[in-house]
Amino acid sequence: MPAPTPLEQLYMAATAPRSISIGLPASTICADHRFPLTPEGAERLVERGFSVLMEEGAALPIHYADEAYARRGVHICRRGDTLRADVVVSLGHLSVHDARQLKRGALLLGLLYAEENDAAALRVLLERSVIALALENIRESSGRRPFADIMKEVAGRAAMSLASSLLADAVQGKGILLGGIAGVVPCEVMIIGSDMGAVAAARTAIGLGATVRIFDNDVYSLREALRQLGPGAIGSAIHPKVFESALRSADVVVAADALTRDGRVDAPLAEVMKRGVICFDLTMRPGSAFPSLRLVNLNEAMPGDNPLGGPARCCYINAVNAVPRTLAMALSNTFVNMLDEILVCDGAPNALRLNASLRKGVFTFLGKCVNAETARVLGIRAVDIDFLIQYS
Repeated sequence: MPAPTPLEQLYMAATAPRSISIGLPASTICADHRFPLTPEGAERLVERGFSVLMEEGAALPIHYADEAYARRGVHICRRGDTLRADVVVSLGHLSVHDARQLKRGALLLGLLYAEENDAAALRVLLERSVIALALENIRESSGRRPFADIMKEVAGRAAMSLASSLLADAVQGKGILLGGIAGVVPCEVMIIGSDMGAVAAARTAIGLGATVRIFDNDVYSLREALRQLGPGAIGSAIHPKVFESALRSADVVVAADALTRDGRVDAPLAEVMKRGVICFDLTMRPGSAFPSLRLVNLNEAMPGDNPLGGPARCCYINAVNAVPRTLAMALSNTFVNMLDEILVCDGAPNALRLNASLRKGVFTFLGKCVNAETARVLGIRAVDIDFLIQYS
């Protein structure tokens, strides 16, 4: 019997996928309670093969202990270890010292708000070739902004909940119910803008029984907002006399959308508002809606920091900071989906090449500034990221 003849056989060769590390440093901003991921969200990332590193105590502002994350596979470590991860997620601004600890070519996910960023820290991001992505600027082809819309919706609902509580405060407020009762006229809520934050604020106010008026010169956006809200909301374009009349009688004023000159409440208009009126600025540039009013930053103060014996009127900003756990729960799913896409694309540069939505959020890319607002802060000229992607 002839000896068996050896035959060629295919041998499967594969490179083991590299684990991408995700760093979650604590916010260093005083009383900033925002944190991007719940333990459940972090667990989903671990299940997908990510190595998640969290600074000790970073999630305490949203009332989760380190053990809740450790049980789900998260590594609890020092701040420096989280900053040296492949992907760093930080909703607060990083200092120059923090920026210098970032790995060269790392991906930084955070919020831009260019005017508030430290120019020195931005320059360090450029020096270290960090790919920095502003979550609020990510825009899908349909025009929707997944992260910005989540934050606006949470902020709109939080603003009305806080306003209701402030009005009902018998010591520092007026001691009245937002919605009134039978025989008592409800409070008037005026909302400037008709985006997702405006609709969320209006829906909450209507649910509490308030009279709601929405103003916007974008008639198509206004029509869509009124369609969603039904007959409980009154909509109008920003006619000067109608706008001023609504300001005079409003108990709560919420600026929710990016404002034109017609929608900004400057000093003369601010003077016609009631004493003790509650104002919230939910725009992407906090304070721009009510430039003459004293700002009460809810990252640094409690809502009750405006007693009636103090200034007649003030403007609350960063309402989303009042409900950080809700924000973390809402953001977690979106973070998981985005990071999963980066993993599938084998890194941030490839993900940016394949996904135009992500590219719209980038403000520094491998040593180049690709965002006009950031470039203005730095005093340099922005470069087109599509050009860099094409030739990198």
